[in-house]
Amino acid sequence: MCSHFRPQRKSLRRRRPKQKKRGATVVIVVVDDGGHLLLLERLDDTQVASIEAGIGKARTAAIFRRPSKVFEDQVRDGRVAALALPGATPLQGGIPIMFENKVIGAIGVSGNTPQEDEDIAKVGAASAASAIAN
Repeated sequence: MCSHFRPQRKSLRRRRPKQKKRGATVVIVVVDDGGHLLLLERLDDTQVASIEAGIGKARTAAIFRRPSKVFEDQVRDGRVAALALPGATPLQGGIPIMFENKVIGAIGVSGNTPQEDEDIAKVGAASAASAIAN
């Protein structure tokens, strides 16, 4: 595992009880800046289909260097050509992980509502960035 992300694994494991308490049934995925899988956690009772969706959201945020919601918004606003972008999963819930103003990876979350997925991903990305900086 990339040394930047070792703290993320510990952070994810510490947050698992909080996520269970909230009733979160999600898959949480961390990828490097090339979109390669580093970490995947599927919480209890999360649908299996959320695995591929979470991976796609994380990869999209990493390789395009922006939240995956940008592409969902484009499709919703009529730019259906965004569906043809290789590697893009136009679903809310993928957030880039930034360190020293560079995208070093991304986190994707899938399983709850789109907004809840994105909220969890934002917390995870901020936590990762903070852990890496310290």
